Amino acid sequence: MKHRIIFHIDVNSAYLSWEATYRLQHGEVIDLRDIPSIVGGDESKRHGIVLAKSIPTKKYGILTGESLYSARQKCPNLTIVPPNYEMYMKASNSMIDLLKEYSPYIQRYSIDEVFMDYSYNRETNFLDTAYEIKERIKKELGFTVNIGIGPNKLLAKMASDFEKPDKVHTLFHYEIRDKMWPLPISKLFMIGPRTKKKLNKRGIFTIGELAKLDKDYIYAWLKKPGILIWEYANGMENSHVRNGSLPIKSIGNSTTTAYDVDNKRESHMFLLALSEMVGMRIRNLEQCGKVISVSLKNNQFYSYSHQRKLNLPTDSTNVIYKTVKQLFDEMWQGEPIRRFSISISELYSNDFQQLSLLEDYSEKDKILDRTIDKIRNKYGYNSIIRSCFLHSGIKPIIGGVVTETDYPMMSIFL
Repeated sequence: MKHRIIFHIDVNSAYLSWEATYRLQHGEVIDLRDIPSIVGGDESKRHGIVLAKSIPTKKYGILTGESLYSARQKCPNLTIVPPNYEMYMKASNSMIDLLKEYSPYIQRYSIDEVFMDYSYNRETNFLDTAYEIKERIKKELGFTVNIGIGPNKLLAKMASDFEKPDKVHTLFHYEIRDKMWPLPISKLFMIGPRTKKKLNKRGIFTIGELAKLDKDYIYAWLKKPGILIWEYANGMENSHVRNGSLPIKSIGNSTTTAYDVDNKRESHMFLLALSEMVGMRIRNLEQCGKVISVSLKNNQFYSYSHQRKLNLPTDSTNVIYKTVKQLFDEMWQGEPIRRFSISISELYSNDFQQLSLLEDYSEKDKILDRTIDKIRNKYGYNSIIRSCFLHSGIKPIIGGVVTETDYPMMSIFL
């Protein structure tokens, strides 16, 4: 269709909004959204991170992804509630059911973000429909959303990130110059801190300054990744809204070792073998993840864990391994370890992006990962292995083919 109308529906502070709504519906008097509050892990163990935060936490400088201990130091009266993923999935499903009344073309980008193609419905003005959806979600489901509308998924997503909460915004090609180009370059989809720094060094501080660069110049400088972000800065993106099945919560892998591991070198090798399988699984699902976790169980059967939120979602084996290795080095107390576990969560669809551009994960790494996956799937996991595993006695790839998730009834395929 020549003229597309794409909606991006984004739940405002999703986990926290869903927690607040559920608690109010079950007799709570205080709305978590009105007080300094966050959704996070187990505070007593001081290894959780901030997964979602209320608007009142902004004045304390609390950031998504920082440790609960750090957040508590900034705001001693902070209310911290544990995540309830089963309830979040039900809330997400309820929103999907409502959206299906307006279009059969719905793609879940993450648990709290949805693309909807409204191009085929010309009976009702799309703006009227957007406001109707927004108000119905607030009235019937109890939480608020932002809705971005544009001619493609990129511009719709950019539009939904404008002023929040509970707003409807448009971003069509004729609006790019006024609405998108004046924004800081960091606001462009796919621009992380390292990419921002690289662009800033050449005097590129706004999306408009990137968009106005000569295409040949940016290709000579940044090759294909540069062309992609240049196209994004100019509002170019043409992927389809494709129907997808339920998102899974996380992809994980673990192993109990045949002996207690008492040194860092072998520990790193077990983590690498686990990362190999997690990387293959997440690429098979055509997804990427933003939160990486490591759990250890020592020879006294005491368990502890750490996790980190990345700047950009990833499906790279090397990025996963690099992160879990850093987490291990930070948390390991030197005692023998008998069980290693890693997982990647906060999953996103990766169908209309190439991830971590100009970051640690290059286009060459992406091609290499997928080429290795194809060879292993055809000739077996051991057809290509890393040389460090030779004669080590440690399997180069640990794990089976079943995705580990808290929702085993869900298919691992999109």
